[in-house]
Amino acid sequence: MPRSRKTPTPSPAAGIPADLLQAAVEQADIAISITDPHATIQYVNPAFTRHTGFELEDAVGEPQSILASHTTPRPVYAALWEQIASRQPWRGRLVNRRKDGSQYIADLTISPLLDDNGNIVHFLGLHRDITEMHRLECAVRNQKALIESVVDTAPMVLALLNMEDRVLLDNHAYKALTADLGMTEAASVLLEAVRHEIGSGFGPFKPGAMAFTDQQVRLDHPQWRNPRWYNCSGTWLTATPDSADAFFDPKPLPCLLLVATDVSRQVMEQEKARVAALHALMADEEREQSLRESMTAAVYQMEGPLNVLESVVNLMGRRGCDPTQAALVEALKAGQSALEALRSAAPAPTSAALSRVNLNEAVRDVLDLSAQKFLAAGVSVSWAPQLVLPSLQGSPARLRSLLKALIDNAIEAMNSKGWQLRELSIASHADAECIEITVADSGPGLAPELCLKAFEPFWSTKKAHGKHLGTGLSSAQQVAVDHGGGIELGSGPQGGCVAKLVLPIKRGSGY
Repeated sequence: MPRSRKTPTPSPAAGIPADLLQAAVEQADIAISITDPHATIQYVNPAFTRHTGFELEDAVGEPQSILASHTTPRPVYAALWEQIASRQPWRGRLVNRRKDGSQYIADLTISPLLDDNGNIVHFLGLHRDITEMHRLECAVRNQKALIESVVDTAPMVLALLNMEDRVLLDNHAYKALTADLGMTEAASVLLEAVRHEIGSGFGPFKPGAMAFTDQQVRLDHPQWRNPRWYNCSGTWLTATPDSADAFFDPKPLPCLLLVATDVSRQVMEQEKARVAALHALMADEEREQSLRESMTAAVYQMEGPLNVLESVVNLMGRRGCDPTQAALVEALKAGQSALEALRSAAPAPTSAALSRVNLNEAVRDVLDLSAQKFLAAGVSVSWAPQLVLPSLQGSPARLRSLLKALIDNAIEAMNSKGWQLRELSIASHADAECIEITVADSGPGLAPELCLKAFEPFWSTKKAHGKHLGTGLSSAQQVAVDHGGGIELGSGPQGGCVAKLVLPIKRGSGY
């Protein structure tokens, strides 16, 4: 009894006239060849002849290897045969040889053709000459590699960003800065600093125009020994979208090219001269302040007895004529005159010039100037600045004096005989509205009921030493108030005292 044969599944071409299939193959613009299982050519179409120069009668009966070139490595052919022998199509590129001996690059697909039993009966080869496309690809790759080499070897930070500040392209200097920032995206940090400096949006988008130019920004990182300064510029550029839906309507995408040059070395040289001059200036200011405080304290001490004397004179006047009253009146007048002379002799505070102040810079100035004091008192200092801190309008000299008063007060609190733990922690933080500086010491701290009293003039916990007039915190609070802010004292989580200075970034008038 004969075995029944499985009815073959109709192919997609079922029902299409044979002459239509023949015409499609003959007129196709892709080179088509059909070989037997041993790769002997049985058919080629006209496009095959146009690509290779081999006519139909030249190719039929010849091995497919008539196109082979010694330029293609043998492992490529071995991988090809291993793939198609396993009844799987192979796709790749070969260097082929035309009939005239010239070489070209072929983008080739070979598909095994199987019978009903799954045996390979033919191989179908489709290939295109992509020599010119390959040349263009190489030109693009070479150009890209050249551009990347120039960009990567550039000594400045370069980054191309889209409108969401996402980095599209960067260089080695950019990657190095990002690593130094603890993998925080360097572009976000630099642009935030630039926005703080210019105080408004970038220039309007126009390809080739500058969004901002030569904006110097300062970065303070807790892990860096010194701050860094970068000179930043931004240029508007456009990019072509690569999405499928933009193929026929490639609307240009706006981009920003950020260029940041590290100018820290130059600025540090300027900073050395500035800090040296600042040291002398603050020494003079401190001497004037000390003299002013001493004379103010003397006035304060004299006012008490004179007030008592005035009360006595007034009392005697109400009781009638007293022969000693006239002498007491003269003494009172002489005392008041001396008091007024002493008050007018006190040096007047220097008029405060207003400018933009970076409190990170002001804190570091005070720390540099107080280095010897830290060493003498055995105090270790921890400084944790916010990476980018907005500037505020104010008096640099008065704000430095304020910070110095807070730091000096913390040192004095810990500089007690027998006190072992001497750690000073300073940090800066800002939000959209305010800047906060905290100064925390590991000293004995203040009782809650004394936190407000500490701001009273001439009040001090160390009056017994004779050197503490008790005006530092009251003067510091006045500076803070003049800048629209204030100082609060409290206890730290591990003990000690925490002074918190809060200043507004923007004010309607005044500082």
